[in-house]
Amino acid sequence: MSTAPRLFSHDEATGITKWFHWDDSTDDFLIQTVQKTDEILDTNKEDFNNAPDRWGDGQRVASLPLSIWTRLQKAGIMDDPKALRRWLNDPDNRAFRTRPGRL
Repeated sequence: MSTAPRLFSHDEATGITKWFHWDDSTDDFLIQTVQKTDEILDTNKEDFNNAPDRWGDGQRVASLPLSIWTRLQKAGIMDDPKALRRWLNDPDNRAFRTRPGRL
């Protein structure tokens, strides 16, 4: 039987909380990472809606919560410009975009 999750760590600056889950029956544990993303996604939506029509070099096209960035880094997407472009252009990931259009 699993015990109730216990707080493992919390970082106020990033909003990342880690929970420790222990399963007595299997003697296994899991550390769950949770990040509150409401503020980042709200800012992204506002920036997306207010973005100028013209594109230019060096403009921010996305803002990712640290937990998403870490997942993409582990998957090798952050180090592959084509894969990152595909990921950012995917409609399922639109909430992370700060500008409309395709990359």
